[in-house]
Amino acid sequence: MSHLPSLEDVISYHFRDQKLLKEALSHKSHASESQSTVHNERLEFLGDSILSAVVAHELYVRYPEDAEGGLSKKKAHLVSRPSLAHWAGELGLGSHLLLGVGEDSSGGRTRASLLSNVFEALIGAIYIDGGYAAAAAFIRDCLNRRRPEAEADYKSLLQEMLQKKYKAPPSYETTSSEGPEHNKTFKVRVHFGKRTLGHGEGKSKKEAEQAAACDALKNLDAPES
Repeated sequence: MSHLPSLEDVISYHFRDQKLLKEALSHKSHASESQSTVHNERLEFLGDSILSAVVAHELYVRYPEDAEGGLSKKKAHLVSRPSLAHWAGELGLGSHLLLGVGEDSSGGRTRASLLSNVFEALIGAIYIDGGYAAAAAFIRDCLNRRRPEAEADYKSLLQEMLQKKYKAPPSYETTSSEGPEHNKTFKVRVHFGKRTLGHGEGKSKKEAEQAAACDALKNLDAPES
């Protein structure tokens, strides 16, 4: 594991417990091939919650004029898989991943899902090793390199989230269209199974669907199929 100190330099955090760093970098495929029970999924679970809390707090502080809806849009973008994979790529986490042979040969080191997962696992490891302040400092450093105002594709983010967790996409329903042909307002509802996740409106169906997906991401906690 001679590469670990270089990664610690990159992330500006040095682990007291090196086993935590190894665990954060260990994909389940590697654990399976090495007949180990140690992999990063538990740390990923923890890191996801720490990331969400820190990002929410930072946005609350940095954007005092934003209403709840605006803060939610920024947060949805920042904690999305593309953003996490972007940060993981900047840190070069892919080259440090411990992967099984098959996962490695199939391009796992550059796969967005694996990169976003290891990024969250790294946050979890820093939190366990150094506490909330250390994890928050690491996350803030990443936030300073990515603008929350960047436009997000909320429909893609919502579909990605639901596909990852429940292996099924959401569906959209246009509930009404009002106004003259040249200036219509469309209202859309987004469903997951029998549950309504969000509502939106816009000057086109596409815009209304994006608004509904954004509303769903804001409201989404534990969708039921």
